[in-house]
Amino acid sequence: MRLWPLSRDLYPKQFLSFGDEHSMLQLTLKRLEGLEQTIPMAVPLAICNEEHRFLIEEHAEQIDWRFDKIILEPEGRNTAPALTMAALLTAVEDPVLLMMPADHLIRDVPAFHNSVVKASRLAEEGWLICFGIKPDRPETGFGYIHRGEALNDEDPIAARIERFVEKPDHKLAEKYVASGDYYWNSGMFMMRASVWINAVKIFQPEMYAACLSACERGKSDALFFRPDRESFRACPSDSVDYAVMEKISTESEFKAGVVELDAGWSDIGSWSAVWTHNPKDEHENVLLGDVIASSTRKTYISSNDRLVAVIGCEDLVIVETADAVLIVNRHHTQDVKKVTDKLKEHTRPERVVHTRVYRPWGSYETLDQGDEYQVKRLTVKPGKKLSLQLHHQRSEHWVVVRGVATVTCGDRVSKLQPNESSYIPKETKHRLSNDGTAELEVIEVQSGAYLGEDDIVRFEDDFGRN
Repeated sequence: MRLWPLSRDLYPKQFLSFGDEHSMLQLTLKRLEGLEQTIPMAVPLAICNEEHRFLIEEHAEQIDWRFDKIILEPEGRNTAPALTMAALLTAVEDPVLLMMPADHLIRDVPAFHNSVVKASRLAEEGWLICFGIKPDRPETGFGYIHRGEALNDEDPIAARIERFVEKPDHKLAEKYVASGDYYWNSGMFMMRASVWINAVKIFQPEMYAACLSACERGKSDALFFRPDRESFRACPSDSVDYAVMEKISTESEFKAGVVELDAGWSDIGSWSAVWTHNPKDEHENVLLGDVIASSTRKTYISSNDRLVAVIGCEDLVIVETADAVLIVNRHHTQDVKKVTDKLKEHTRPERVVHTRVYRPWGSYETLDQGDEYQVKRLTVKPGKKLSLQLHHQRSEHWVVVRGVATVTCGDRVSKLQPNESSYIPKETKHRLSNDGTAELEVIEVQSGAYLGEDDIVRFEDDFGRN
Protein backbone atom coordinates (compact mmCIF):
# COMPACT_ATOMS: atom_id res chain seq x y z
CA MET A 1 0.00 0.00 0.00
CA ARG A 2 3.00 2.34 -0.39
CA LEU A 3 1.55 3.52 -3.71
CA TRP A 4 -1.67 4.82 -2.18
CA PRO A 5 -3.87 6.65 -3.22
CA LEU A 6 -3.61 5.02 -6.68
CA SER A 7 -3.13 1.54 -5.23
CA ARG A 8 -6.09 0.27 -3.18
CA ASP A 9 -7.02 -3.11 -1.68
CA LEU A 10 -9.43 -3.85 -4.53
CA TYR A 11 -7.25 -2.23 -7.20
CA PRO A 12 -3.58 -2.94 -6.35
CA LYS A 13 -0.54 -1.69 -8.23
CA GLN A 14 -0.42 -4.69 -10.59
CA PHE A 15 -3.39 -3.14 -12.43
CA LEU A 16 -1.96 0.38 -12.51
CA SER A 17 0.05 2.13 -15.19
CA PHE A 18 2.87 4.46 -14.18
CA GLY A 19 3.55 6.57 -17.25
CA ASP A 20 3.13 3.62 -19.64
CA GLU A 21 0.19 2.68 -21.85
CA HIS A 22 0.07 -0.79 -20.25
CA SER A 23 -0.58 -1.87 -16.68
CA MET A 24 2.19 -3.59 -14.73
CA LEU A 25 0.42 -6.93 -15.19
CA GLN A 26 0.24 -6.38 -18.94
CA LEU A 27 3.92 -5.44 -19.07
CA THR A 28 4.74 -8.65 -17.19
CA LEU A 29 2.88 -10.72 -19.81
CA LYS A 30 4.35 -8.82 -22.76
CA ARG A 31 7.82 -9.46 -21.31
CA LEU A 32 7.32 -13.12 -22.25
CA GLU A 33 6.74 -12.38 -25.94
CA GLY A 34 9.43 -13.99 -28.08
CA LEU A 35 10.75 -16.19 -25.29
CA GLU A 36 9.08 -19.24 -26.84
CA GLN A 37 11.58 -18.99 -29.72
CA THR A 38 14.43 -20.10 -27.43
CA ILE A 39 12.82 -22.29 -24.75
CA PRO A 40 9.56 -24.29 -24.60
CA MET A 41 6.83 -22.17 -23.03
CA ALA A 42 3.31 -23.15 -21.98
CA VAL A 43 0.33 -20.84 -21.61
CA PRO A 44 0.92 -18.88 -18.38
CA LEU A 45 -0.87 -19.59 -15.12
CA ALA A 46 -1.91 -16.75 -12.82
CA ILE A 47 -2.43 -16.66 -9.06
CA CYS A 48 -4.40 -13.81 -7.53
CA ASN A 49 -6.85 -12.88 -4.82
CA GLU A 50 -10.41 -13.96 -5.52
CA GLU A 51 -11.51 -10.30 -5.50
CA HIS A 52 -9.29 -9.58 -8.53
CA ARG A 53 -10.37 -12.50 -10.74
CA PHE A 54 -12.20 -10.49 -13.38
CA LEU A 55 -9.65 -7.67 -13.44
CA ILE A 56 -6.77 -10.03 -14.20
CA GLU A 57 -8.74 -11.76 -16.95
CA GLU A 58 -9.75 -8.43 -18.51
CA HIS A 59 -6.22 -6.98 -18.45
CA ALA A 60 -4.93 -10.09 -20.24
CA GLU A 61 -7.70 -9.95 -22.85
CA GLN A 62 -6.91 -6.28 -23.59
CA ILE A 63 -3.49 -7.28 -24.96
CA ASP A 64 -4.70 -10.54 -26.56
CA TRP A 65 -3.19 -12.81 -23.92
CA ARG A 66 -4.93 -15.65 -22.16
CA PHE A 67 -4.18 -17.73 -19.10
CA ASP A 68 -4.26 -21.50 -18.91
CA LYS A 69 -5.71 -21.22 -15.41
CA ILE A 70 -6.28 -18.52 -12.79
CA ILE A 71 -5.88 -19.78 -9.23
CA LEU A 72 -8.03 -17.76 -6.83
CA GLU A 73 -6.62 -17.42 -3.32
CA PRO A 74 -9.39 -16.87 -0.75
CA GLU A 75 -6.81 -15.04 1.39
CA GLY A 76 -3.24 -13.94 0.80
CA ARG A 77 -0.59 -16.35 2.11
CA ASN A 78 2.53 -14.87 0.48
CA THR A 79 4.55 -16.38 -2.38
CA ALA A 80 5.57 -19.83 -1.07
CA PRO A 81 2.02 -21.28 -0.85
CA ALA A 82 1.17 -19.71 -4.20
CA LEU A 83 4.15 -21.36 -5.87
CA THR A 84 3.35 -24.64 -4.11
CA MET A 85 -0.18 -24.71 -5.52
CA ALA A 86 1.13 -23.90 -9.00
CA ALA A 87 3.61 -26.79 -8.71
CA LEU A 88 0.98 -29.23 -7.43
CA LEU A 89 -1.50 -28.34 -10.18
CA THR A 90 1.15 -28.88 -12.88
CA ALA A 91 2.91 -31.84 -11.25
CA VAL A 92 1.88 -34.34 -13.93
CA GLU A 93 3.74 -32.42 -16.65
CA ASP A 94 6.54 -31.44 -14.20
CA PRO A 95 7.43 -28.24 -16.07
CA VAL A 96 10.12 -25.73 -15.25
CA LEU A 97 8.27 -22.93 -13.45
CA LEU A 98 9.19 -19.27 -13.82
CA MET A 99 7.69 -17.26 -10.97
CA MET A 100 7.27 -13.58 -11.86
CA PRO A 101 5.63 -11.06 -9.55
CA ALA A 102 3.39 -8.79 -11.63
CA ASP A 103 4.57 -5.61 -9.93
CA HIS A 104 8.11 -5.39 -11.34
CA LEU A 105 9.40 -3.30 -14.22
CA ILE A 106 12.16 -4.49 -16.56
CA ARG A 107 13.46 -2.11 -19.22
CA ASP A 108 15.78 -4.45 -21.18
CA VAL A 109 13.60 -7.37 -22.27
CA PRO A 110 16.28 -9.11 -24.42
CA ALA A 111 18.63 -9.14 -21.40
CA PHE A 112 15.78 -10.58 -19.32
CA HIS A 113 15.28 -13.33 -21.90
CA ASN A 114 18.99 -14.11 -21.85
CA SER A 115 18.99 -14.62 -18.06
CA VAL A 116 15.80 -16.71 -18.18
CA VAL A 117 17.28 -19.04 -20.80
CA LYS A 118 20.42 -19.57 -18.68
CA ALA A 119 18.29 -20.15 -15.56
CA SER A 120 16.01 -22.62 -17.37
CA ARG A 121 18.97 -24.84 -18.28
CA LEU A 122 20.02 -24.99 -14.65
CA ALA A 123 16.43 -25.57 -13.48
CA GLU A 124 16.10 -28.51 -15.84
CA GLU A 125 19.12 -30.04 -14.05
CA GLY A 126 17.40 -29.72 -10.66
CA TRP A 127 18.63 -26.32 -9.50
CA LEU A 128 16.40 -23.90 -7.58
CA ILE A 129 17.29 -20.55 -9.14
CA CYS A 130 16.83 -17.02 -7.84
CA PHE A 131 17.39 -14.01 -10.10
CA GLY A 132 19.81 -11.54 -8.53
CA ILE A 133 20.07 -7.84 -9.36
CA LYS A 134 23.54 -6.30 -9.36
CA PRO A 135 23.20 -3.36 -6.93
CA ASP A 136 24.07 0.14 -8.09
CA ARG A 137 23.55 1.81 -4.71
CA PRO A 138 23.47 0.85 -1.00
CA GLU A 139 19.72 0.14 -0.89
CA THR A 140 18.31 -0.72 2.57
CA GLY A 141 14.83 -1.67 1.33
CA PHE A 142 15.84 -4.93 -0.38
CA GLY A 143 17.05 -8.31 0.81
CA TYR A 144 20.47 -9.39 -0.47
CA ILE A 145 21.98 -12.62 -1.80
CA HIS A 146 25.63 -13.47 -1.07
CA ARG A 147 26.95 -15.27 -4.13
CA GLY A 148 29.36 -18.17 -3.82
CA GLU A 149 31.50 -19.88 -6.42
CA ALA A 150 30.62 -19.52 -10.10
CA LEU A 151 28.93 -22.54 -11.64
CA ASN A 152 30.90 -22.08 -14.85
CA ASP A 153 34.19 -20.16 -15.14
CA GLU A 154 33.36 -19.26 -18.72
CA ASP A 155 30.02 -17.73 -17.73
CA PRO A 156 30.14 -16.17 -14.23
CA ILE A 157 26.56 -14.90 -14.52
CA ALA A 158 25.45 -17.98 -12.50
CA ALA A 159 26.76 -18.91 -9.05
CA ARG A 160 25.89 -20.92 -5.99
CA ILE A 161 23.96 -19.11 -3.29
CA GLU A 162 26.12 -18.73 -0.21
CA ARG A 163 23.34 -17.24 1.89
CA PHE A 164 20.38 -14.88 1.90
CA VAL A 165 20.80 -11.67 3.92
CA GLU A 166 18.10 -9.65 5.65
CA LYS A 167 17.58 -6.00 4.71
CA PRO A 168 20.77 -4.28 6.01
CA ASP A 169 21.36 -0.86 7.50
CA HIS A 170 23.01 1.75 5.27
CA LYS A 171 26.56 1.11 6.46
CA LEU A 172 26.31 -2.64 5.89
CA ALA A 173 24.64 -2.10 2.50
CA GLU A 174 27.61 0.02 1.46
CA LYS A 175 29.96 -2.87 2.31
CA TYR A 176 27.84 -5.31 0.31
CA VAL A 177 27.88 -3.09 -2.78
CA ALA A 178 31.61 -2.39 -2.50
CA SER A 179 32.48 -6.10 -2.22
CA GLY A 180 30.85 -7.02 -5.53
CA ASP A 181 29.77 -10.35 -4.04
CA TYR A 182 26.14 -9.47 -3.31
CA TYR A 183 22.96 -9.17 -5.34
CA TRP A 184 19.60 -7.69 -4.54
CA ASN A 185 16.98 -10.42 -4.25
CA SER A 186 14.56 -9.79 -7.14
CA GLY A 187 11.83 -12.12 -5.84
CA MET A 188 11.81 -14.00 -9.17
CA PHE A 189 12.54 -17.73 -9.11
CA MET A 190 12.82 -20.67 -11.50
CA MET A 191 12.77 -24.42 -10.78
CA ARG A 192 11.11 -27.70 -11.75
CA ALA A 193 7.71 -28.27 -10.17
CA SER A 194 8.84 -31.61 -8.70
CA VAL A 195 11.99 -30.07 -7.16
CA TRP A 196 9.97 -27.35 -5.45
CA ILE A 197 7.39 -29.86 -4.17
CA ASN A 198 10.11 -32.06 -2.67
CA ALA A 199 11.74 -29.06 -1.02
CA VAL A 200 8.46 -27.87 0.52
CA LYS A 201 7.75 -31.39 1.79
CA ILE A 202 11.05 -31.35 3.70
CA PHE A 203 11.33 -27.75 4.88
CA GLN A 204 7.63 -26.82 5.22
CA PRO A 205 5.58 -29.99 5.77
CA GLU A 206 2.63 -28.07 7.25
CA MET A 207 2.51 -25.77 4.23
CA TYR A 208 2.76 -28.72 1.83
CA ALA A 209 -0.09 -30.59 3.56
CA ALA A 210 -2.36 -27.53 3.56
CA CYS A 211 -1.69 -26.73 -0.12
CA LEU A 212 -2.14 -30.37 -1.16
CA SER A 213 -5.49 -30.52 0.63
CA ALA A 214 -6.53 -27.15 -0.86
CA CYS A 215 -5.75 -28.41 -4.37
CA GLU A 216 -7.29 -31.86 -3.97
CA ARG A 217 -10.49 -30.43 -2.51
CA GLY A 218 -10.57 -27.40 -4.81
CA LYS A 219 -13.00 -26.86 -7.67
CA SER A 220 -12.57 -25.70 -11.25
CA ASP A 221 -14.97 -23.14 -12.70
CA ALA A 222 -14.09 -22.67 -16.39
CA LEU A 223 -10.87 -20.62 -16.36
CA PHE A 224 -10.81 -20.28 -12.56
CA PHE A 225 -9.57 -22.77 -9.97
CA ARG A 226 -10.78 -22.25 -6.42
CA PRO A 227 -8.64 -23.98 -3.76
CA ASP A 228 -10.56 -25.33 -0.80
CA ARG A 229 -11.05 -22.32 1.46
CA GLU A 230 -10.63 -23.96 4.86
CA SER A 231 -7.57 -25.95 3.82
CA PHE A 232 -5.86 -22.89 2.39
CA ARG A 233 -6.66 -20.77 5.43
CA ALA A 234 -4.81 -23.34 7.54
CA CYS A 235 -1.66 -22.80 5.45
CA PRO A 236 1.24 -20.88 7.04
CA SER A 237 2.07 -17.59 5.33
CA ASP A 238 5.66 -17.27 4.11
CA SER A 239 7.76 -16.16 1.14
CA VAL A 240 9.71 -18.44 -1.18
CA ASP A 241 12.96 -17.08 0.30
CA TYR A 242 12.18 -17.66 3.96
CA ALA A 243 10.18 -20.85 3.55
CA VAL A 244 12.70 -22.81 1.47
CA MET A 245 15.56 -20.99 -0.23
CA GLU A 246 17.25 -19.78 2.98
CA LYS A 247 17.13 -23.30 4.42
CA ILE A 248 19.05 -24.88 1.56
CA SER A 249 22.73 -25.08 2.55
CA THR A 250 25.66 -26.23 0.44
CA GLU A 251 25.42 -29.63 2.17
CA SER A 252 21.75 -30.01 1.32
CA GLU A 253 20.48 -32.49 -1.25
CA PHE A 254 19.08 -29.45 -3.07
CA LYS A 255 21.11 -27.09 -5.24
CA ALA A 256 20.39 -23.36 -4.90
CA GLY A 257 21.84 -20.93 -7.42
CA VAL A 258 21.58 -17.28 -8.41
CA VAL A 259 21.54 -16.00 -11.99
CA GLU A 260 22.43 -12.36 -12.50
CA LEU A 261 19.70 -10.21 -14.07
CA ASP A 262 21.10 -7.01 -15.54
CA ALA A 263 18.00 -5.75 -17.32
CA GLY A 264 16.98 -2.43 -15.79
CA TRP A 265 14.93 -4.01 -13.01
CA SER A 266 12.80 -2.09 -10.52
CA ASP A 267 10.20 -3.37 -8.09
CA ILE A 268 8.31 -0.02 -8.01
CA GLY A 269 7.81 -0.31 -4.26
CA SER A 270 7.42 3.38 -3.49
CA TRP A 271 6.58 6.71 -5.09
CA SER A 272 10.26 7.65 -5.10
CA ALA A 273 10.89 4.55 -7.25
CA VAL A 274 8.10 5.64 -9.62
CA TRP A 275 9.78 9.06 -9.92
CA THR A 276 13.12 7.37 -10.67
CA HIS A 277 11.58 5.13 -13.34
CA ASN A 278 9.75 7.82 -15.33
CA PRO A 279 11.23 10.21 -17.93
CA LYS A 280 11.71 13.71 -16.51
CA ASP A 281 11.61 17.23 -17.89
CA GLU A 282 14.49 19.72 -17.78
CA HIS A 283 13.72 20.44 -14.10
CA GLU A 284 13.74 16.71 -13.18
CA ASN A 285 9.99 16.73 -12.72
CA VAL A 286 7.58 13.95 -13.70
CA LEU A 287 4.28 15.55 -14.71
CA LEU A 288 1.33 13.28 -15.52
CA GLY A 289 -2.19 14.45 -16.28
CA ASP A 290 -3.57 18.00 -16.08
CA VAL A 291 -0.63 19.65 -14.28
CA ILE A 292 0.89 23.15 -14.19
CA ALA A 293 4.26 23.39 -12.43
CA SER A 294 6.24 26.60 -11.89
CA SER A 295 9.60 27.03 -10.12
CA THR A 296 9.36 23.38 -9.13
CA ARG A 297 12.16 20.77 -9.23
CA LYS A 298 12.64 17.04 -8.68
CA THR A 299 8.93 16.52 -8.05
CA TYR A 300 6.45 13.84 -9.13
CA ILE A 301 2.95 15.19 -9.85
CA SER A 302 0.09 12.97 -11.01
CA SER A 303 -3.39 14.35 -11.69
CA ASN A 304 -6.24 11.95 -12.39
CA ASP A 305 -9.45 14.00 -12.02
CA ARG A 306 -8.71 17.74 -11.95
CA LEU A 307 -6.12 20.43 -12.57
CA VAL A 308 -3.19 20.40 -10.14
CA ALA A 309 -1.04 23.56 -9.95
CA VAL A 310 2.27 23.50 -8.04
CA ILE A 311 4.53 26.52 -7.43
CA GLY A 312 7.94 26.76 -5.76
CA CYS A 313 8.27 23.15 -4.58
CA GLU A 314 11.11 20.65 -4.57
CA ASP A 315 11.48 16.93 -3.84
CA LEU A 316 7.75 16.25 -3.42
CA VAL A 317 5.36 13.55 -4.56
CA ILE A 318 1.85 14.84 -5.26
CA VAL A 319 -0.82 12.34 -6.34
CA GLU A 320 -4.42 13.43 -6.90
CA THR A 321 -7.42 11.11 -7.29
CA ALA A 322 -11.17 11.69 -7.16
CA ASP A 323 -11.40 11.09 -3.41
CA ALA A 324 -7.89 11.61 -1.99
CA VAL A 325 -4.72 13.69 -2.41
CA LEU A 326 -1.26 12.61 -1.24
CA ILE A 327 1.56 15.11 -0.65
CA VAL A 328 4.80 13.63 0.70
CA ASN A 329 8.49 14.45 0.66
CA ARG A 330 10.14 12.29 -2.01
CA HIS A 331 12.64 10.99 0.55
CA HIS A 332 9.90 9.85 2.95
CA THR A 333 7.63 7.88 0.62
CA GLN A 334 8.14 4.66 2.61
CA ASP A 335 6.04 6.33 5.31
CA VAL A 336 2.91 6.30 3.12
CA LYS A 337 2.08 3.01 4.83
CA LYS A 338 1.48 4.97 8.05
CA VAL A 339 -1.38 6.73 6.28
CA THR A 340 -2.92 3.50 4.98
CA ASP A 341 -2.60 1.94 8.45
CA LYS A 342 -4.53 4.89 9.84
CA LEU A 343 -7.18 4.50 7.14
CA LYS A 344 -7.53 0.82 8.05
CA GLU A 345 -7.80 1.67 11.74
CA HIS A 346 -10.74 3.98 11.00
CA THR A 347 -12.24 1.66 8.34
CA ARG A 348 -12.04 4.39 5.72
CA PRO A 349 -13.18 3.31 2.23
CA GLU A 350 -10.36 5.32 0.62
CA ARG A 351 -7.99 2.46 1.52
CA VAL A 352 -10.13 -0.21 -0.12
CA VAL A 353 -11.75 1.18 -3.27
CA HIS A 354 -11.66 4.07 -5.69
CA THR A 355 -14.79 6.03 -6.49
CA ARG A 356 -14.75 3.99 -9.71
CA VAL A 357 -15.13 0.26 -9.09
CA TYR A 358 -14.55 -2.33 -11.81
CA ARG A 359 -16.89 -5.23 -12.37
CA PRO A 360 -16.84 -8.04 -14.97
CA TRP A 361 -19.63 -6.28 -16.88
CA GLY A 362 -17.95 -2.85 -16.78
CA SER A 363 -17.70 -0.37 -13.92
CA TYR A 364 -19.59 1.99 -11.65
CA GLU A 365 -18.49 5.36 -10.31
CA THR A 366 -19.92 7.12 -7.27
CA LEU A 367 -20.81 10.70 -8.23
CA ASP A 368 -22.60 11.91 -5.10
CA GLN A 369 -24.04 10.53 -1.89
CA GLY A 370 -25.85 11.70 1.21
CA ASP A 371 -28.43 10.60 3.75
CA GLU A 372 -30.59 7.94 2.10
CA TYR A 373 -29.44 8.63 -1.48
CA GLN A 374 -26.54 7.80 -3.76
CA VAL A 375 -25.80 8.67 -7.40
CA LYS A 376 -23.66 6.44 -9.62
CA ARG A 377 -22.56 6.29 -13.24
CA LEU A 378 -22.80 2.73 -14.61
CA THR A 379 -20.76 1.80 -17.68
CA VAL A 380 -21.74 -1.53 -19.24
CA LYS A 381 -19.51 -3.10 -21.89
CA PRO A 382 -21.04 -4.30 -25.19
CA GLY A 383 -22.69 -7.69 -24.88
CA LYS A 384 -22.56 -7.67 -21.07
CA LYS A 385 -25.31 -7.60 -18.48
CA LEU A 386 -25.63 -7.23 -14.74
CA SER A 387 -27.06 -10.06 -12.67
CA LEU A 388 -30.79 -10.57 -12.31
CA GLN A 389 -31.20 -9.23 -8.78
CA LEU A 390 -33.31 -7.41 -6.23
CA HIS A 391 -32.71 -5.11 -3.27
CA HIS A 392 -34.59 -5.26 0.01
CA GLN A 393 -33.86 -1.76 1.25
CA ARG A 394 -33.49 0.55 -1.75
CA SER A 395 -35.21 1.56 -4.96
CA GLU A 396 -33.37 2.72 -8.07
CA HIS A 397 -33.99 5.12 -10.92
CA TRP A 398 -32.03 4.58 -14.15
CA VAL A 399 -31.48 7.30 -16.79
CA VAL A 400 -29.75 6.31 -20.03
CA VAL A 401 -27.22 8.91 -21.21
CA ARG A 402 -25.37 6.89 -23.89
CA GLY A 403 -26.15 3.69 -25.77
CA VAL A 404 -29.30 1.56 -25.66
CA ALA A 405 -30.30 -0.28 -22.48
CA THR A 406 -32.35 -3.46 -22.20
CA VAL A 407 -34.13 -3.21 -18.83
CA THR A 408 -35.84 -6.07 -17.02
CA CYS A 409 -38.17 -4.88 -14.24
CA GLY A 410 -40.37 -7.59 -12.79
CA ASP A 411 -42.11 -9.28 -15.75
CA ARG A 412 -41.55 -6.33 -18.09
CA VAL A 413 -38.62 -6.04 -20.54
CA SER A 414 -38.09 -2.74 -22.37
CA LYS A 415 -35.54 -0.87 -24.48
CA LEU A 416 -34.41 2.56 -23.30
CA GLN A 417 -32.82 5.14 -25.57
CA PRO A 418 -30.72 8.11 -24.35
CA ASN A 419 -32.72 10.50 -22.13
CA GLU A 420 -35.25 7.76 -21.28
CA SER A 421 -35.57 6.32 -17.77
CA SER A 422 -36.93 3.45 -15.71
CA TYR A 423 -37.94 3.19 -12.04
CA ILE A 424 -37.01 0.01 -10.12
CA PRO A 425 -38.98 -0.42 -6.87
CA LYS A 426 -37.36 -2.29 -3.98
CA GLU A 427 -38.17 -6.01 -3.67
CA THR A 428 -38.46 -6.18 -7.48
CA LYS A 429 -36.33 -8.42 -9.67
CA HIS A 430 -34.44 -6.36 -12.24
CA ARG A 431 -31.60 -6.46 -14.70
CA LEU A 432 -29.63 -4.05 -16.90
CA SER A 433 -28.20 -5.34 -20.20
CA ASN A 434 -26.23 -3.92 -23.09
CA ASP A 435 -27.15 -5.82 -26.25
CA GLY A 436 -25.46 -3.28 -28.52
CA THR A 437 -21.93 -2.87 -29.90
CA ALA A 438 -21.10 0.38 -28.09
CA GLU A 439 -20.70 1.09 -24.38
CA LEU A 440 -23.85 1.79 -22.40
CA GLU A 441 -23.80 4.60 -19.85
CA VAL A 442 -26.53 4.95 -17.23
CA ILE A 443 -26.98 7.34 -14.31
CA GLU A 444 -28.36 5.42 -11.34
CA VAL A 445 -30.02 7.17 -8.40
CA GLN A 446 -30.44 4.95 -5.34
CA SER A 447 -32.89 5.85 -2.59
CA GLY A 448 -33.40 4.06 0.72
CA ALA A 449 -32.44 3.71 4.36
CA TYR A 450 -29.52 1.39 3.50
CA LEU A 451 -27.44 1.62 0.32
CA GLY A 452 -24.66 -0.93 0.92
CA GLU A 453 -23.40 -3.17 -1.88
CA ASP A 454 -24.28 -6.24 0.20
CA ASP A 455 -28.02 -5.54 -0.21
CA ILE A 456 -28.11 -7.64 -3.37
CA VAL A 457 -29.90 -10.94 -3.91
CA ARG A 458 -28.75 -12.52 -7.18
CA PHE A 459 -30.90 -15.00 -9.08
CA GLU A 460 -28.96 -15.31 -12.35
CA ASP A 461 -25.43 -14.21 -13.10
CA ASP A 462 -23.17 -14.68 -16.13
CA PHE A 463 -20.04 -14.49 -13.97
CA GLY A 464 -20.73 -17.14 -11.33
CA ARG A 465 -21.19 -14.70 -8.44
CA ASN A 466 -23.36 -15.86 -5.58
